[in-house]
Amino acid sequence: MSDYLKKGFLLGLGAAVSGKEKLEQKLKELVDKNELSQEQAKSMMNDFIEKGDSKKEEWSQKQKEQMLKMAKELGLATKDDVDELRKRINDLEMKITDKEEQ
Repeated sequence: MSDYLKKGFLLGLGAAVSGKEKLEQKLKELVDKNELSQEQAKSMMNDFIEKGDSKKEEWSQKQKEQMLKMAKELGLATKDDVDELRKRINDLEMKITDKEEQ
């Protein structure tokens, strides 16, 4: 993982953890003041967690796309490229073997 991506991910993770802790604290205060029911607080926390999970998946997908883009820009072979080359080599080896047997 590139250093920038790693730092960005860790920054986002820290913000999420901090945000969750602050939200929990604020929800507890609202419940204590009877401005929010316990069920409403749980619902809000669950919504926050679900949004976090969806963002995590989105970040993972974007990270994967960014890594593939970087690999392509640097001229590095991807797993798919290597697999395609292996298949082509196997096909050529089979053709050579068939011609030698004839």
